[in-house]
Amino acid sequence: MRTRRSIRMTTANALASLCLCATFCAPAGFAQRTDTGGQTVILDRVVAVVNRRVILASDVDDEIQLSVLDPSHIGQGAVTPPRALELLISRALIEQQIRQEDAQAAEPAAAQVAARINEIRKELPACVRADCATDAGWTAFLAQHGLTPQRVETYTRHRLEILRFIEQRFRQGIGQISQQQIATYYNDTLLPQYAPGEPTPTLDQVAPRIAEILLEQQVNSLFDTWLANLRKQGDVEILDPALETAESADTQGKASQ
Repeated sequence: MRTRRSIRMTTANALASLCLCATFCAPAGFAQRTDTGGQTVILDRVVAVVNRRVILASDVDDEIQLSVLDPSHIGQGAVTPPRALELLISRALIEQQIRQEDAQAAEPAAAQVAARINEIRKELPACVRADCATDAGWTAFLAQHGLTPQRVETYTRHRLEILRFIEQRFRQGIGQISQQQIATYYNDTLLPQYAPGEPTPTLDQVAPRIAEILLEQQVNSLFDTWLANLRKQGDVEILDPALETAESADTQGKASQ
């Protein structure tokens, strides 16, 4: 295992030099430069490699920042760096499959991206509290979380692309989402996220989005099996032990045997 990790770190360094355009590339996946005072400044570092595609420490930071826009994290607490890396690894594997199969079929239209962002501004509990439906409230919300409209648009487009791909691939294996399931999620999961007296969206307003969330949950068993096979067949290496979850460590251990 130790030898394999060393080999992967060398590969990651080579890839990082291409992706980061850094002047120097230090050992252990670090990209660095020397400032005018002669001090070494770390620009970024490679924390994982997924089928020769690098994942950087900055990508993990971005995932944590952008998680505020994802309603599936409601009630689950803050996204930790190891969890963020697991999400990035899964997303990288899925995006590679999308490119191999039919990228254009899964690509959302600009109007769909704009509509989803509009839904986030009006329906996400954290956005409702920040009055994101107004331009001033939205601008303040983005600034508070260190986000920009461009980053939100890119993130939303990628999310929609993945959701569309998953739906096309797995929906035939699951049943129809019922109105009762939507109402239960609305009453038991969504409404408790709002403070007493706070304006809340009606069930009719959020029903389509809730149906999508429940669809995601229902395909999890099919999707998890498919994704686990992708990880077994692919080459996934986590270079930072601090970012390994128990599941990822077990996966890497089996891969090295």
